[in-house]
Amino acid sequence: MDDIQQQLQLRLKEHGLEVGELQLEQFEMYYKELVSWNEKMNLTGITDREQVYTKHFYDSVSLAFYTDMTKVNKLADIGSGAGFPGIPLKICFPHIQLTIIDSLNKRIGFLQHVVDTLGLEQVELIHGRAEELGRKEGYRDSYDLVTARAVAKLAVLNEFCLPFVRKSGMFAAMKGGDPREEMKEAEFSFNQLKGRVKAVHPFQLPVEESERHIILIQKFDKTPHKYPRKPGTPLKTPLV
Repeated sequence: MDDIQQQLQLRLKEHGLEVGELQLEQFEMYYKELVSWNEKMNLTGITDREQVYTKHFYDSVSLAFYTDMTKVNKLADIGSGAGFPGIPLKICFPHIQLTIIDSLNKRIGFLQHVVDTLGLEQVELIHGRAEELGRKEGYRDSYDLVTARAVAKLAVLNEFCLPFVRKSGMFAAMKGGDPREEMKEAEFSFNQLKGRVKAVHPFQLPVEESERHIILIQKFDKTPHKYPRKPGTPLKTPLV
């Protein structure tokens, strides 16, 4: 274990999360594959090892500081890109059944390679659109926790993500700067999609102190039949 790995371990421990040698090995393998594949396809603009550990790994796992992941059995990560936050959360909480949905097949290929290399089990990787999968049985109204990290504005994210959340489950939107304006703009979509803001957790990343916010939205009823609308519509005409 080197300094960067030890730093991650200690920072997580400060929040009551214990990660062992195997998990640290998995993070390191993930880092190596990310950088290697990034030469062939655009996965991330961040390749410096220390920055990846802070801005991707720690940032992804920060969701567990504000949500009891031991009570989450089914987690869906929508628009996961290079696997954030889904894969780091799965590394830390191996019991989770993880579903990752991404619209780019190349990224799903990368994630399949990561899952195989790290030996992760109970991970379903789907090339598809959230608007279509959110209508399918087995996905709709099915997940304890659904998350999306820096994908779109909240009014759009609500329509992408809330259809997957089971009644009384949670959607966690992972954001950068102050989300108050986005939340105000998203009020209509909360009502339409049966979501209620339960909490907003601001924090800062270690060292560089970038602002982060996690918005926890509880779903109080099943998704109305007309949502999500057809692919492309939520982005073109958000529910505002």
